[in-house]
Parts: sequence; C-alpha cells; structure tokens
Amino acid sequence: MSLLLQSADAGTPMWSALAPTILLGVTGLVLLGIDMLWPDETSNTVLAVTSAVGSLLAFGVTAWFLVAGTGQTRTGGEITLYGDALVVDGMSLFFTLIFTIVTAMVVVASYDYLREQRHRAEFYALVLFAATGMTLMAMANSLATAFVSLELASIPSYALVAYLKEDKGSVEAGLKYFLIGAVSSAVFAFGISLVYATSGSMIFGDVASAVEGSEMVGVLGIGVLMIVGGFAFKTASVPFHFWAPEAYEGAPAPISGFLSSASKAAGFAVAFRVFVEAFPLGAIPAGVDWVLAFQVLAVVTMTLGNFAAATQEKVKRMLAYSSIGHAGYALIGLAALSAGGPNGDVLGASMAHLLVYGFMNTGAFLFIALVEHWGVGRTFEDYNGLASAAPVAAVAMTVFMFSLAGLPPFGGFLSKYALFYSAIEAGFWWLAAVGAINSALSLFYYSRVVKAMWIEEPAGDFEIGSRPVGLYAAVLFAGIGTLLLLPGFGPVIETAQSVAAALF
Repeated sequence: MSLLLQSADAGTPMWSALAPTILLGVTGLVLLGIDMLWPDETSNTVLAVTSAVGSLLAFGVTAWFLVAGTGQTRTGGEITLYGDALVVDGMSLFFTLIFTIVTAMVVVASYDYLREQRHRAEFYALVLFAATGMTLMAMANSLATAFVSLELASIPSYALVAYLKEDKGSVEAGLKYFLIGAVSSAVFAFGISLVYATSGSMIFGDVASAVEGSEMVGVLGIGVLMIVGGFAFKTASVPFHFWAPEAYEGAPAPISGFLSSASKAAGFAVAFRVFVEAFPLGAIPAGVDWVLAFQVLAVVTMTLGNFAAATQEKVKRMLAYSSIGHAGYALIGLAALSAGGPNGDVLGASMAHLLVYGFMNTGAFLFIALVEHWGVGRTFEDYNGLASAAPVAAVAMTVFMFSLAGLPPFGGFLSKYALFYSAIEAGFWWLAAVGAINSALSLFYYSRVVKAMWIEEPAGDFEIGSRPVGLYAAVLFAGIGTLLLLPGFGPVIETAQSVAAALF
C-alpha cells in the first residue's frame, strides 16, 4: 500500500496517506456519538477503550507507513495533497508517532482520573481532536494550513486546561492560556500576511523561491520575526513561555503531560518545516537571520527554564518550568543549522530528543496524576517516603527524573548526547556547552524528587487505598518505553536523521 500511495494511477486514493489523521478524527466523532446514544452511562470504560483503540490504531498505521517508506525518498519521495497544502513524508510520520503514542498514554491514564468527573466523552473527544490538529501541523506545507492546523490543535487544548470547571485554578489557567494564545495567533497571522505580501504565495516551496530575490527585506524580516514569536508560544519558549507554568499547574495532570509533550512536539514539527522549506538558508536574504534569533531563543529558554525550575517548591510546577528548559534543548535543532553543515543530523537529533521526551515527560506528569489521585500533597516535602508506600511507581518516577536530567544510561542521556554532539559537529560547540551546563543544573531539582521519595522519612502514614489500573498502566508503559529507547536508540536516531536529511 505504501508503494501504491506514491502513484495516483495505482488505484489507491492518495488521501489514504492521511489514514492516521482520519483515524484520530473519526474516533473523536465516534466518542461524541456514543455519548449521544447513551447519555446516562455512568461508566467511562467504553469511552476510554474506544479512545485508546483509536489512538493505538493511528500509531500502528503510522509505524507501518514509516517502516514501509511511505513518502520517503526510497519509495518515490513525499506525497503532496490538496494543492500542495499538505505533505506526507518521513518527518510528518515521525512526529505523528509521538502524537499518537502520547495520546494513547493520556487517554488510558484518564480512565481513573475522570471516574468522578462529568463530561467525560467531551474530554476524550477534545484530546483526540487536538491530536488530529497536531498531525495536520506536522503535515502542513502552506502557511495557511500551518495556521489553521495550529488553531485546530490549540482550541481543544484551551478547553481541556479549563476542564475542571469547579476548580478556580483550572478555570483561571484555561482563561490565561486562551488569552495569551489569542494574542500569539494574531501575531502569527500578521507575520504570515507580511510574508505573503513579499512572496505572493502561502506554499512553502513558492515562498522559498520568491524570498530569494525579494527587495522588501525589511517587511520580510518583520514577518519572519512575528512567525518566530507564534512558534515560541506554541513551544513555550521565552518570551512567550509564561503561560506554561500556570496552564500546566491548573490543568488536569494528564492534560499537563499531553500539552508539555505532544503539543510542544507539534509546535516544533511545524516550525522545523516552515523554516527549513519556506525560508531555506541558501535562499533567505542576508538581513533576515532567523538562525541567530533561534540561537538567542535556545540559550535564554533553556537557561531561564532551568533556573526557574530549581527555585520551585511544588513538583508539578517544577516539571512545568523544566519543560521550558527542554524546549530550549529542542530549539538547538534550528539554532545549529548552517549553510552546508550537517543539518540533517542536527534536526534529526532534535526530533529524536522530542520522541524520548514524549515518554519521560508524559510519564512524569502521569505520576503526578497518580499522586493527586491518592490525595498526597504537591510539594517536595509531601513526597517524603512515598517509595515505601508505592515502590513500583516510585521506581518509574525515578527513571523519568534521571532520564529528564540526562543521566546515563537512560534514554534522555542518549538523546541529549546525540543533540549536543550534532551541534558540535555543526560548529556550534558553545550551544552544546550551554546545554550541558543546563543539564547539570537540572540534576539538582530532578534529584530532589528522587531524594524525597527514597531517602527522606515520611511525616505521617500515606493513605493509599487503591491502585488505579489505568494510571498505573500508563505510568509503567511510559517507564518501560523510556528504558526500551536505550537499546532502541540507534534505529530511532538513524530514522530521525534520515527523514530530516530529506528536507535539505
């Protein structure tokens, strides 16, 4: 089928290359249909199973496409659809793998989290619709498609953050997230209009051809800078990062993991394609130095995020700030690009880090959801001695913390090593040095969680009366995934760098 997709004459409709996206969207609609047919159903088992099956089917189809070479050079190259508005290639499939597996973990974990909540079908449907928008972001081949798909992913996310309607913190976080998101969308749209004014097209390839000889360098530069701002919001990068701690802390914990992993990866997916294909280094005028902008963003984002995380007293808020630091690491994928450099290796290393991050960071937030389910407090002190009451979950959380810090031999160490090594190979040793120093700093606050769980004495007895199946399964799956990426990192980084190199 993958080979047949390369040719419209072969009888297989080209739109079938969108199968993962269609599966996610249809599953969201089915969830709403189930709720309409059985509105008084008290159990959410059917909803959770349907959501998990839909997201896992999308994951399976994506993995099949990626292995079979759909949209890749060895089977005929990228597949373009709908007047080149969408493109299916190795990079879009690689990111879709991240979105679908994170979605599967989040919906499984939400089975227990939502048991006492209302509007459960709406919750699951919004998660699936947000994931649908993320897959479209990864496939966007036009500035218009990038904007629409970004909104398609963002609007359900606003509602999900404010899902706990009786919790003032959740509602306030959702409102702030929405207001800042609306402002950043306006900035992004204005930037697109300026680029369109200078290029006369929205399609990335046409924009690249037009900007090469553009005489309106000033207008183009402002437009590109505003587009950088739009992506900075979506990836929670400085200076549009301040919504992240509020939104992640106020949102239901599974949604915090969803936003900080899948949503962040979606922002990077579309940013990578826009700047590599619409504003290529060989064609962009000398006065529009977007690489320099991303170098500044990367250094400031990773440094500010890590220093802020080190000063937090609440574990969930610490994770929120640390996710900003990880956005800084991922930005190296754009900050270390250069004309004639090993760009495929750099970009691919950043993509591989986002995949590993999807497991370890989602798992950490799901552990927070587990702790909230037990009614344990939110500060580091509240975690004192928790390992004595829940050793298996504590082991998983220890894996997440050490992997996020980049300690060997966990997956986070290998992905950071590949990222920093690629930056050095490209001649940006100072970016790798800043990243390594920040990683060393992050060990301080990540190890605080481990120390509290395993070394500190508890202030009292924990009242852990249940072992929620869904949350436990999701946390353990994320932990196993983080560990399996250790032996499997070779194929992961090779695949990521191979599909990234096809962009240049």
